[in-house]
Amino acid sequence: MCTERTAIRPRTLAYQRGISFVELIIFMVIIGVGLAGILNAMNLTTRVSADPLVRKQALMLAEGLMEEVQLARFTFCDATDEQVDSATSAAIGAAGCATLVENVGNEAGGTRPFDNVNDYVAAYGSATEAFLTSGKLSDAAGMEIPLPGYTARLTVTPTSLLGPAGAGLPPSEALWIRVAVSYNNVETVVLDGYRTRYAPNSPP
Repeated sequence: MCTERTAIRPRTLAYQRGISFVELIIFMVIIGVGLAGILNAMNLTTRVSADPLVRKQALMLAEGLMEEVQLARFTFCDATDEQVDSATSAAIGAAGCATLVENVGNEAGGTRPFDNVNDYVAAYGSATEAFLTSGKLSDAAGMEIPLPGYTARLTVTPTSLLGPAGAGLPPSEALWIRVAVSYNNVETVVLDGYRTRYAPNSPP
């Protein structure tokens, strides 16, 4: 009997190199979904976050408009009244105004800067869009402010909050002024100030 020895060769293992087409597609889908989520989050953050430049410009506008209102006169009588520089009360009479008591609301034909602080609003306590010339936000000289997208609302309200407790100024002698400047109705800067009737006989 003849026995033949057969050499046994070791099995060669086939190692996979690279990735398959299916794995590549799955990888691209996962990366695409992740990037879409990140970009959406960044877009939302950009739209609703406070832009430092926008806030700085809005604050600059609010401060300038507030200064204009606070620098206006706060007299007992209208600037054209004969007794505007001598009246001691906001009433018609010998000690008050001759014919024209200063009231809230701008007189017909009045232009900025107005001669009295209460001329900047049509009614007390109501926020209204203000500081406009031909529908555009403008400075005290009526020149358009070259900052598109900004709007300003003004509220003037009589207040008794000034002064010590129990001895504060009456509402007729102090006004609370609020200027709110908005950019595209997204970012709003609000500035509060006060104006007292410290010089009731100082017409412009």
